[in-house]
Amino acid sequence: MAVSTLSPTFMTPKLRTIQPIRPKPNSPTFKVTALSSPNSPNIISKKQICQVGLGLLAGAIVGSTTLDANATRIEYYATVADPPCEFSYVRSGLGYCDISVGSGPEAPFGELINVHYTARFDDGIVFDSSYKRARPLTMRIGVGKVIKGLDQGIFGGEGVPPMLVGGKRKLQIPPHLAYGPEPAGCFSGDCNIPGNATLIYDINFVNIYKGNRK
Repeated sequence: MAVSTLSPTFMTPKLRTIQPIRPKPNSPTFKVTALSSPNSPNIISKKQICQVGLGLLAGAIVGSTTLDANATRIEYYATVADPPCEFSYVRSGLGYCDISVGSGPEAPFGELINVHYTARFDDGIVFDSSYKRARPLTMRIGVGKVIKGLDQGIFGGEGVPPMLVGGKRKLQIPPHLAYGPEPAGCFSGDCNIPGNATLIYDINFVNIYKGNRK
């Protein structure tokens, strides 16, 4: 898939909010609350899911490495169930804390990296996740292709240490480092992300995209 050149304000079709669901004990099967469609309040087609895209991560492309679906579902719910994390705040207002630091290289400026993520509002409601698509997201980092909070929170700067490959980090992104006062992810007048939304991201820095290497 070709790298998108969309700006960070790219708008995507409406997603109904997804309630975080805890896995049932001793059961490998998990139930995901369905997204809504115009014809049914509880069901969304595979085609609609593909059309949703990743409004948050405009200017990125989806990585080509497909992971085991059961494993990624477990990881998806695990990020929602992570214990509370004490954020450190920098001057920009970004909050961050490392679940694990990682031992690989730093995110290279302007190059593509693969990340898994779960995205929530500050009330805990999940609105997007790469895990439910069973593949990481490939994104260009440090050059304004994603919202400012992700650039700073992954690439580092202004008091935030850069993430290392293998690291897992939580980010609390205030509105001015996300989409500001305007709603985002809008389609036909219906918006997925309200204005002045604070966003919470669970980031897993998987690796550096191999296509960067010559």
